[in-house]
Order: sequence, then C-alpha cells, then structure tokens
Amino acid sequence: MPVISVFYGVTVLMYFFDNLRHKLPHIHVQHGDDEAVISIPDGEVIEGSLRRSQMRLVQAWIEIHRTELMDNWNRAIAGETVFRIEPLK
Repeated sequence: MPVISVFYGVTVLMYFFDNLRHKLPHIHVQHGDDEAVISIPDGEVIEGSLRRSQMRLVQAWIEIHRTELMDNWNRAIAGETVFRIEPLK
C-alpha cells in the first residue's frame, strides 16, 4: 500500500487493484487511531471516520490535487507505480 502523501500527521495511501470493494476512486487516510476511505470526486467519507479538523485538511488537499489523484487512481487500479503528491502546506 503506497503512501502518496503525508501532512500534519495525516498519511494518505492508495492501494493497488483497489476498485472492487468501493468501486469509486478513493484514498485511504490515517491519522492516529482514525482511518477513513474518502472519495476522490467529492471528498466524502465512504467508510470509517476522521476528526473534523483532519477531514477539512484532507478535503482541501483533494480539491487542490484532484487531477493528480485521479491519475494515480488509474495507475493503481492497473497495478502500475503511483507517484507521491505534494503535501498540504
């Protein structure tokens, strides 16, 4: 499970061949003991939960990097290497 970005204690991951369970393009996010699966197109939680403050950071980051995230998503579901994405600053 490749880490594609880390910022403010939030780790963003994207799994290879991960389009069967959730179907939608998504990322996996971890912060402390919290974990969530978040949709790339709309930034909504598909599964799990994050604290509100981290959720806002992740949603802002998704908004800024949506095109790169979709490029990575297409690579990941094809089993190709994904690239790191600039963290939120």
